[in-house]
Amino acid sequence: MRNAGRIGCAAASVRSVMKTRNVTRSLLTLGLLAACSVSTLAAAEESQTALKAQAKVTEAKAQKTALAKVPGGSIRSSELEKERGKLIWSFDIAMPKSRNVAEVQVDAKTGKIVSTQIETPADQAKEATADQKVKK
Repeated sequence: MRNAGRIGCAAASVRSVMKTRNVTRSLLTLGLLAACSVSTLAAAEESQTALKAQAKVTEAKAQKTALAKVPGGSIRSSELEKERGKLIWSFDIAMPKSRNVAEVQVDAKTGKIVSTQIETPADQAKEATADQKVKK
């Protein structure tokens, strides 16, 4: 009977050690994930800073140009990005009395309109889904 008590005690001790190891692994994993997220965010901010240094047209000036294409519209979002080798300001502009959004792209070096596209709510949903896949 004594051996049974010792075995039970040893098994409980092993379970306790394993739980501690699992908790430690979980905490280490969370720490690594947090560190990766912070470094990714820092890289994205650096990238935006580098892109803004290359832009000759300010966001405010590009915004004014874009809004002239959509009278009465309001900016939903803006982004400075490289697309097809060109540095552009991209604006999603809510159209008045419509659920559609105009995506207006302005060349960040010349200030000229690069493209204008009308996106329906279905188009916007597809784009949002594609953006989520890219972020993962």
